[in-house]
Amino acid sequence: MLESYVAVRKAPAESLASPYADLESLQEMIRGLIRDAGFGADDGSDPFKRIIEPGMTVLLKPNWVLHKNYSGQGNDCLVTHPNLILALLTEIEKAKPGRVIIADAPIQGCDFDLLVPAGWREQAKGLLSCPVDIIDLRRTVLRSEGFTAGQDQDLRSEDRYTLFDLGADSLLEPVSTSDNKFRITCYDPDLLARHHRPGTHQYLLAREPFEADVVINLPKMKCHKKAGITGALKNIVGLNGNKEFLPHHRVGGHGVGGDCYPGRSVLKSMAERCYDEANRAIGTPECERWLKRSGRLVRLQSIVGNPEIEGGWHGNDTVWRMTLDLNRLLLYGRADGTMSETPLRRIYSLTDAIVAGEGEGPLAPRPVQMGVLTFATSSVFADMVSSALMNFDWRKVPTLREAFGDFRYPLTSLDPGSCRVICDGEELTPEEAGRRFGREFQPAAGWRGHIERSGK
Repeated sequence: MLESYVAVRKAPAESLASPYADLESLQEMIRGLIRDAGFGADDGSDPFKRIIEPGMTVLLKPNWVLHKNYSGQGNDCLVTHPNLILALLTEIEKAKPGRVIIADAPIQGCDFDLLVPAGWREQAKGLLSCPVDIIDLRRTVLRSEGFTAGQDQDLRSEDRYTLFDLGADSLLEPVSTSDNKFRITCYDPDLLARHHRPGTHQYLLAREPFEADVVINLPKMKCHKKAGITGALKNIVGLNGNKEFLPHHRVGGHGVGGDCYPGRSVLKSMAERCYDEANRAIGTPECERWLKRSGRLVRLQSIVGNPEIEGGWHGNDTVWRMTLDLNRLLLYGRADGTMSETPLRRIYSLTDAIVAGEGEGPLAPRPVQMGVLTFATSSVFADMVSSALMNFDWRKVPTLREAFGDFRYPLTSLDPGSCRVICDGEELTPEEAGRRFGREFQPAAGWRGHIERSGK
C-alpha cells in the first residue's frame, strides 16, 4: 500500500443506532480495511499476517485523553471506543503476536481506573494467548482533591523513557526566545522552560514504541480547540511521559509576540500571569488563591469579550510544531535517544470515526454519527482524509499543512495531490470520499470561519 493511500469503510446503516455494540461487525470492517490496504489474506482469515509476524511485540496507542466528556454528551466521541479495541485485538490474535501493549498518557486529572476499568482489562487480556500490558504512561497525576492537594510525581521510572533533544532541528526553534514564552495549561512554566529554549528542545518519550516491532495508532477523529482537528498526528502526543515537555502555546496575544489569543489584552495578560503563579504553586494554598484571582479576571474579560486564554484559536502557532516534532521522533528516533537519517518504522493508523467529535474537542466534543473507520500507513495522509470527512480544508489546518514541509526528518516525501481513498476496491479523491462518507462538522469556537472547506 502506498503511504498516500487511505482505506475507508462505513458501517451498515442498520448498525448506526448502536454502532459499537456488534463486535463481529467491527471485526468485519477492520478486515475490509486491511484487505483494501493490500495487507490482508485473500480469505480474510488472518488480516494482519503481512504486518505482524508470529512472536512480534505490538503497541496499540488509543486516544485515552480523559475519563469523562466535559460536554456531558458521553465518551463515544471522546476516546477510542473500548469495543473497537476489543475487535482489533481479536483480529490481531490471529497473527500470533508475542506481546501486546496498550498504552497512553491521559491528561493529569484523568482517573485511569474509570477510563480503563478492571473488567475491560480482563476482557482484553482474555482475547489473546500472549501477554498483554495495559499501561498508563503518565509520570505526573493530579490528586483527586485538585490543584491545592498537588500531584503524584515520578509514577513510572525514568528508565522507561527516552530523552530526545531535537535542538536546532526542532520546528519550535524558529519561535523560541530567551524570555520563556512557551506554555501548557495547568503545568509549571518554569519546568517547560528547562526543556524548550533556543537551541534546546527536549521530549521524554516512553520506550515502548521504540521497543515494539509494530505500532498501531488508534486516534479518535475530533475537532480540537488548539489544533483545529485531532487525529493520527496529534494522538502521538500521548506517548510523552511528562506534559511539562510539551509546549501548547506561547504566552500573550499576537500583538505582543505570543499566540495565546488575537491582538493584545490587559485583562487576559493579567489573568495569564495569575495562572502562571498558580501553576508554580500547585500543591500549596497559594495555588488556590492565584486561581481565584485569575478566575475573577477571566469573568471580567468575559463581559467585554472572548475570555479564551489557553491558545484555543486558529492563530495558535505552537501546538502544530510540537505535534510534528513528536511524530518525527517516532519515525526516526532510536531507544537510545539518537536519530536515524531515514525512517526506522512505519506507523499504522486505524482512525475511529464511527462516532466522531465536533465543537470543543479534545475534552468537550459533541458526538457526530459517522459510522466510518479508516486505515493508513501514514499519519499525515490519515489526517488529510479525516479533514476531508469533516469538510475542512487541510491547507487551513496548520498541523497538516506544515506536515508537508521541507525539513530534516521529514514526515512524508509525497505530494498532497497523491492522496487517494480506497473503499472496497474503488479509488476516490479525498474530496469525493468527503462527499460520500463525510459530514459538515462545526469547528471549535476559535476556528469557526477559518478552517471550513469552501464549495463542494
